[in-house]
Amino acid sequence: MNDSKKTNAADGWMETYRAVVFPWHCDHLGHLNVRWYGHFFDDAGWHLWSRIGMSHVTFKARGVVTVVASIKTDFHHESGAGDLLLVESAFTRLGGKSLTMSQRMTNAESGVLCATQDVVEVFFGMESRKAAPMPDDIRTKLEAVVIALD
Repeated sequence: MNDSKKTNAADGWMETYRAVVFPWHCDHLGHLNVRWYGHFFDDAGWHLWSRIGMSHVTFKARGVVTVVASIKTDFHHESGAGDLLLVESAFTRLGGKSLTMSQRMTNAESGVLCATQDVVEVFFGMESRKAAPMPDDIRTKLEAVVIALD
């Protein structure tokens, strides 16, 4: 399958991670263990920020970072050893101090949807150790890339 038509930055979804499922990723039933879905999605989330030209290093220098407030993962199709996985991510909601990042994991060869994840992140003041308003320049950057889910 040609992945190029699936990853379309024009629709707001960006490729953020690729993985190979190895036997040690699988549980006693031969399926990709849930801990690895979390691992792959977490790594992809870090890459989404860099895809829009931002980084947590930059945030930290400004005294603000994002922290995870909630994660919801839905499992749609099993994955097993030897499968090639593709994660695409997008920012899908902006609040005053928070945002939602949505991700989808597909089998890179068949295109079958394996899992989806929604992550709510809150801007967090490094000194105050509390939720903080989203900086205006970051909001402007996010407003340019946020998409509406179907």
